Amino acid sequence: MARKMFIMLLIAGGIFGVVFGYHAFGTYMMNQHFATMQAPPVVVSTVKAGMQLWQPRIKAVGSLRAVQGIDVSNEIAGIVESVNFKSGDDVQAGQVLLDLNASADIAQLESLEAAAELARSVYERDKKQLEIQAVSQAVVDADAADLKGRKAQQAQQAALVAKKKIKAAFNGKLGISAVNPGQYLNPGEKIVTLQSLDVLYADFFLPQQELSRLAIGQEVNVVTDTFPARTFAGTITAINTKVEQDTRNVQVQASLPNPGHELLPGMFVAVEVEAGDAKPHLTLPQTAVTFNPYGETVYIVETSEKDDKGASIFKARQTFITVGETRGDQLSIIKGIKEGDLIVSSGQHKLKNGSVVIINDQVQPGNDPAPEPVDQ
Repeated sequence: MARKMFIMLLIAGGIFGVVFGYHAFGTYMMNQHFATMQAPPVVVSTVKAGMQLWQPRIKAVGSLRAVQGIDVSNEIAGIVESVNFKSGDDVQAGQVLLDLNASADIAQLESLEAAAELARSVYERDKKQLEIQAVSQAVVDADAADLKGRKAQQAQQAALVAKKKIKAAFNGKLGISAVNPGQYLNPGEKIVTLQSLDVLYADFFLPQQELSRLAIGQEVNVVTDTFPARTFAGTITAINTKVEQDTRNVQVQASLPNPGHELLPGMFVAVEVEAGDAKPHLTLPQTAVTFNPYGETVYIVETSEKDDKGASIFKARQTFITVGETRGDQLSIIKGIKEGDLIVSSGQHKLKNGSVVIINDQVQPGNDPAPEPVDQ
């Protein structure tokens, strides 16, 4: 019985040994297969790193301001008698915009004019009397002083009457009226805004270290989200004579021609100052660069081998780079590659160092330093 048991265990052990041996051999062969199997080629697009001339620019944000712009208001109180403009009108300097009721003031002016005329008559009569020694010099002097006083009162009242007519201080465009006939106005109340729109100022701030790159007459380009596809050109007309102590920034003013009155005071704008001569930069499309926490990388396509048919085999080599300024779809590269290097511009997310690639450049990502919206 013991012998039979031993033979059975021996046979069972042999069967298990064959099964486990076969499984181990299969696993070994599979590992060998995967170890020697090469990944299939990856299709990518490529671009050559090239030099481009970039105009050095200083970027800032600012706001627009009218060369002449005010809120028209009254100097003295009164009731609105007539409104002589419509919202949005173009007006000329000196044009009467609004009349305050001045009937009582005009009556007072007429009374003072009569008193001044009487004082003038008395003065002229006493001058003739003085020639024949009928009155003394003191009387004539008193008449002259009284005449001057009456004229001064007349002039003061005339100025008060004139203030009841609110006039445009300069040529410009009116905003929306804030008053109506019959309304009582306290001194200083807003009547309407008046803005001169032919030329606008763009006010912006720059760090003090940029002062050496600024000069009167430098060209600036202004962009607003109201017209995102348009650039408005202007020139620097003033640089503030002090640096703000709190921010260490200096205020800069640029003038922008605005013949179509498309830009309005108060608009938020992005400003670029053209600073210095154009300089060459080694550039790549932004899509060619992979941004990582440990640095920026690109894949350089190289060939050093040939296949069985004599065709070149292209492989991707990952390398670290240092990027500089961004402009549109492009990045400037400070170091890491050289001009003429063939760089993977799309498809690099499927690559690893040493991957075999197939180049297909039929579709290329954007590579424009000044792209425009597609719908323009």
